[in-house]
Amino acid sequence: MDNTKKIRAVMFDLDGTLLDTAPDFVAIVNMLLQENNRPPLHEEKIRACVSNGARALVAMAFDIDETYPTFQALRLRLLELYIDHLAVFTKPFPGIENLLRTLANHKIAWGIATNKPAIYTSAILNKLNLHPIPASVICPEHVKESKPSPESLFLAAEQIGCTPQEIIYIGDHQRDIECGKRAGSITITAAYGYIDENTVIDDWQADYRVEHADEIWPIIAKYV
Repeated sequence: MDNTKKIRAVMFDLDGTLLDTAPDFVAIVNMLLQENNRPPLHEEKIRACVSNGARALVAMAFDIDETYPTFQALRLRLLELYIDHLAVFTKPFPGIENLLRTLANHKIAWGIATNKPAIYTSAILNKLNLHPIPASVICPEHVKESKPSPESLFLAAEQIGCTPQEIIYIGDHQRDIECGKRAGSITITAAYGYIDENTVIDDWQADYRVEHADEIWPIIAKYV
């Protein structure tokens, strides 16, 4: 990588990168299973699927696909449960809050680019009240094409007042890394996130890989 490049912003994926939202998804998936007289699933099985969204969670939990007659009803019920339970156990991953303070001390903006709908993203951020507040929060409603399209990072750069090449983007899914690479941003894989055990994350070819959020600042510091 060209370490002469200066970074002006750090963007995070939300679920599995910035915030550990999985405990709340574990709770609501098992609530939904219980409502349908199904046995609960192990936490790790649900965690690995969180980044893939509500449809994937329903498909995994009930072993069905979207053609199943009750699939849509189950998905909508899962979302009903989630809106009432979206920040009960959710919290920043260890090291994230310290990282955000360090970014502020170096006058580096931070933001979020997520495929999570704005209604849930905003509700979580309002409840967690992170400091400093994000300079940009990009959800699917704000762009024509969601990740892996680079459009969310283009919009974030516009809002922050920098170029996409002055952004580091961190995510725990292949679509995050693809989004960042297509935008021309520096990419970091959050290997601590919600990643299926069969996934070879080095195949994503991110610029960097971290096993813990504490490892992120030493990478950013190369570009300050």
